[in-house]
Amino acid sequence: MTSPIGVFDSGYGGLTILKEIRKELPQYDYLYLGDNARAPYGTRSFDVVYEFTLQAVKHLFEAGCKLVILACNTASAKALRTIQQKDLPELDPTRRVLGVVIPTVESLGEISKTGNIGVLGTPGTISSGTYDIEIAKFFPRFRTVSEACPMWVPLVENREYDQPGADYFVHKYVEALFDEEPEIDTIVLGCTHYPLLLDKIEAEVAGRATVVTQGALVARSLRDYLERHPEMAERCSKGGEVKYLTTENPSKFSELATLFMAEPVSAERTELV
Repeated sequence: MTSPIGVFDSGYGGLTILKEIRKELPQYDYLYLGDNARAPYGTRSFDVVYEFTLQAVKHLFEAGCKLVILACNTASAKALRTIQQKDLPELDPTRRVLGVVIPTVESLGEISKTGNIGVLGTPGTISSGTYDIEIAKFFPRFRTVSEACPMWVPLVENREYDQPGADYFVHKYVEALFDEEPEIDTIVLGCTHYPLLLDKIEAEVAGRATVVTQGALVARSLRDYLERHPEMAERCSKGGEVKYLTTENPSKFSELATLFMAEPVSAERTELV
């Protein structure tokens, strides 16, 4: 039985993380799980996100994953810490679950010159305050302002992200961020769907700040983690293969995932309980 690295997201956005991880670490096997039937997670409560995320982690563990990446900001914000502290010791203390928030935050010290950080994310990620809390831990002198962007995920998942209609909502949320803090010099895209809107976001930002996407940062962080933990690297199988699971219609998933991954994707349906 192979031991792929598990990559979980509530929907499609985590594919932007998986794509960069595979570039950085092509030798490993990967198993992607999208809970598309219950997406989006961004507006759900802490308890529900935790319950759904724990189901996904257990499912990936049962499939042989020794290491799972929560490639979802909402799951990382609302469920990761509880799973790490409460559930892993009971499920299997030798396995690991990592998120996307910390690798993103750690990079800000090298990127920001002024310490004025803007965060764009789903309502769930923004209301959790996770980015504000973690940035304050790593960089106490930084100032963080945040803006929830409830329309961006639907635009991506309905393939409207490159259409003129998306311009209004990109303008609305980006300008709301600058209205709150005009001196922002770094903007974190705190949702893995948002890279598909990157061209429009950068056009709206118009050089006023550096826009940070998460994929490459998480990929580099995972490479460093595996180098620092050779025992975990040894436990993850290396066949260069990737498989996809979805809780929704696999044909629908495969079609949109092919767009995210820029290569043919064939998914299988699964259920989380």
